[in-house]
Amino acid sequence: MKTDILVFAVHPDDAELGCSATIAKEVAAGKKVVIVDLTQGELGTRGSGPLRLEEAAASAAILKLSARENLGFKDGFFRNDAEHQLEIIRVIRKYKPEMVLMNAPEDRHPDHGRASQLCIEACFYSGLRKVVTYAADGSEQAPWRPKNAFHYIQDRFLKPDLVVDVSDYWDIKTASILAFRSQFFDPESKEPASYISSPEFLEFVNSRGSEFGHQIGVRYGEGFIRSKMLGVNSLFDLL
Repeated sequence: MKTDILVFAVHPDDAELGCSATIAKEVAAGKKVVIVDLTQGELGTRGSGPLRLEEAAASAAILKLSARENLGFKDGFFRNDAEHQLEIIRVIRKYKPEMVLMNAPEDRHPDHGRASQLCIEACFYSGLRKVVTYAADGSEQAPWRPKNAFHYIQDRFLKPDLVVDVSDYWDIKTASILAFRSQFFDPESKEPASYISSPEFLEFVNSRGSEFGHQIGVRYGEGFIRSKMLGVNSLFDLL
């Protein structure tokens, strides 16, 4: 499947929190978007791996993704090594994205930064013809390197290099987040409280979106950090 945007998320719900309004906006514009979750988030305080998979599928329907899959890496204990890089490379070569979005380069959760570095290195190695990988049917995959890659911003405030106006898609973002009912505020839940399960956390998500939106003169925005120097054909491309 040739894809416009491939989104990597180390935990199910990372993409929803970081960039789901941008995903919704691009899908509405006709782009094909795929999310690949690296783990099932099985170490989370609430819920379970199988439940997170069900919730991820529900969110995928809300976002109208072209596909979503889970690589089954070990939550908390995956490493940036050859084994894991090759799995990421296989995915990149499978979907052939023009652009990749990935976890924040550093964050409160150590998995986020480690996954970010894993994915950015795999994006480079995926373009090398001497790195050999095979598709599910056993055929050798052709090299493929995305034209660009960006990090979405997560828990910690990181200064974005660009902000996308997502004002018209914030309701879809909220719905995609709330698809993960086990993780976020639910007054009927009997599970232990967690860092993200309070109503204040969802208020924080909205406030972050308002802050980024304010910086570009709109209601809501999502910020991204570049992985390489950005180039434009004209200054007027920035208007």
